[in-house]
Amino acid sequence: MSRPSAAAAVLLVGALLAVLGAGSAQAAGYRYWSFWEGDGAKSWTYATQGPSAVTPDDGAVQGFRFSVSADSQDSAQPRHAPGFGAVCADTPAKAGLKRVALVIDPGTAADAPDGEKPPALRTACARVARDASTAEALASVAKPLRYDSSAMLCAISGYPRSGCGEQVGKDPGGAESDAPATAPATGAGSGEESSGGGPSAGVLAGVGAVLVLGAAAVLRARRRR
Repeated sequence: MSRPSAAAAVLLVGALLAVLGAGSAQAAGYRYWSFWEGDGAKSWTYATQGPSAVTPDDGAVQGFRFSVSADSQDSAQPRHAPGFGAVCADTPAKAGLKRVALVIDPGTAADAPDGEKPPALRTACARVARDASTAEALASVAKPLRYDSSAMLCAISGYPRSGCGEQVGKDPGGAESDAPATAPATGAGSGEESSGGGPSAGVLAGVGAVLVLGAAAVLRARRRR
């Protein structure tokens, strides 16, 4: 390869890495309680509505997990997925009421706010009115709960002591951040489904532009030989 061609190739690679680096620098996570629904097969499905908007059936399994994640696609599931019988075996049925199995997973030390230690994962069987929501079932076995002004679930059984959906990691300017921010719209508190992750449209457009310019530079270098 001639020197002009080699130089153009180096410029192309460098520019491409710069664009990709800018996209990754904008990635940020949020520390929050995510809400999950058991599917009857001892596995979890990310809830698309908040716990106050869901009215589970008798025999349902519902889960909560505290973690740091960017959106629903990379959100950590509860680390235990028991069947309903395993959680509610010691809670007899009662006429006019329903039983809901709950899994409450405060996550790991890596996800905990500074100065706090996550309590142990636990399960509980809530026996509540037939029309009770998941939020009401949770409140019956895991007080105190804490919500923010937008009804996002901030704390279960008092954990964490403060904060609610705060951003952690790098903000769009590339600086480290642990300040409160708007967490992804999730089943943890809102009734909206979060948008998917992955590269932003701006990053993809930038990559395309770099490739076009790089190809043009290589072509010009070859013509000059």
